Amino acid sequence: MRQENVFNLLKDMNMSRSLALQSDGSKNTILHLAAKLAPPRQLSSISGSVLQMQRELQWFKEVEKLMPPMLNRNAQNHEKRTAWEVFTEEHKELVKKGEEWMKGTSNSCMVVATLIATVAFAAAFTVPGGNKEDTGIPFFLWTNSFMVFVVSNSGALFFSTTSLLMFLSILTARYAEEDFLRSLPKRLIIGFASLFFAIAAMMVAFCATLSIVLSERLKWISIPIALLASFPVSMFALLQLPLFVQMLQSTYGSTTFRPQKLW
Repeated sequence: MRQENVFNLLKDMNMSRSLALQSDGSKNTILHLAAKLAPPRQLSSISGSVLQMQRELQWFKEVEKLMPPMLNRNAQNHEKRTAWEVFTEEHKELVKKGEEWMKGTSNSCMVVATLIATVAFAAAFTVPGGNKEDTGIPFFLWTNSFMVFVVSNSGALFFSTTSLLMFLSILTARYAEEDFLRSLPKRLIIGFASLFFAIAAMMVAFCATLSIVLSERLKWISIPIALLASFPVSMFALLQLPLFVQMLQSTYGSTTFRPQKLW
């Protein structure tokens, strides 16, 4: 059973180095043991196959730091298999599940990002209120609402394009085991964050447009429209925020493998 507290305690007591030099009857080092798939009960405590694979890699990398250079990934057990070969074999199914989940998520998010980018691009050439026929300058160019529309619509286009590129890079990734440690989670984090800002910017642009169009008749309309527009943005944040925070903490947060105080 893998126990982070026990592992940290052994490191703090300087016992981990001596364990790194030992092997069992099958010539398995502790790196070979760390390469094995975690028990289902421990894996189920982590949500998502991507985070599970990342956690497995973090364990392997942390134990690998303890190994002497000569016994690092080159040490073989009685089956003539190195620790990395054991890791690759043990985690085949988890890598496959992680790849399927990431590709499915990326495809879904790409549809939304493409739709936002298309709408924002078209809105840049059909500004609210129209343009003057002789100069092409928008009628509401000097109003504050129009500037809000321009900035938010530009932001929606830029953020949706960034999100689209990130999710596209996920679809075309090689999906090697070590990519699940940093590369793939980082792209997914940037993609989710960009998509959230794109949705928020699109709703701000929509509110600014209605405010311009209805300002002469219903000056108070911007307040209820803004409240209604915040609803889909909030729903997206509530639905995706738990996964986003978990991935952010797992990738960039403080490591679990830290020195422990004995007393």
